[in-house]
Amino acid sequence: MGVVKKWRKRWVRSFGRGTAGWLGQAALSLLARTWRVELLGRENLDESAEEGPGCFLSMWHGRMIVAIPTHARRGWHVLVSPSGDGDISEKLLEANGYFVIRGSSSRGGARALREMLKVLDEGTVLFITPDGPRGPMHSMNPGLAFMARATGRKIVPLGFAADRAWHADSWDSFTIPKPFARVCVVYGEPVAVSRDADEAEQTRATELVRARTIEAEQQGFARLGRGVDWPVSSEIAADAEAPGG
Repeated sequence: MGVVKKWRKRWVRSFGRGTAGWLGQAALSLLARTWRVELLGRENLDESAEEGPGCFLSMWHGRMIVAIPTHARRGWHVLVSPSGDGDISEKLLEANGYFVIRGSSSRGGARALREMLKVLDEGTVLFITPDGPRGPMHSMNPGLAFMARATGRKIVPLGFAADRAWHADSWDSFTIPKPFARVCVVYGEPVAVSRDADEAEQTRATELVRARTIEAEQQGFARLGRGVDWPVSSEIAADAEAPGG
């Protein structure tokens, strides 16, 4: 492996772990300004946020760097794990105008749920990465369906595609679109979880969110005329029936 290739791999891995602070923010801002971004399915987000009021946006952990600048400074919230990596991510998110809620299903979950309900009542959009912080890639934490049931808010699957990007050598293949990349942001069909959903219904909702997130990314890559940038083995059929409507 050449010196340049080694340096590039090291830089991508470092960035993928959540490089923050003023240097990380400046680099991300400059890079994102060169991207050519197209939005698809925006009506899915708008309708869900208005009906809620507020809604969840579910996206893969490896797409965080794409999502941060494309939704910056809208006063939206992000659920971040109470970990060391979460500490770093929090700095970069706040530098881009997001509000951070710290918590997970195992640590600070009850407090985080109270905070989420409060901000959702105010009509905000709340980002969740259901396969984070440790994966495996494209896995789904059942906590998202539980939170949707508890709050009565819809889940909007969010997919990202780029026609050229760097990928970190990490479990989530952390994505950083290259300069002047075409980026497609796709808001998929929302998933609702009824207040009286039992465990089986919540499981079906979890699988449906996963299927529709994958479907959204497939749509984005098709729009760009490219194949998906993740292993085909992680795909699942996207034909599940929505629980609770």
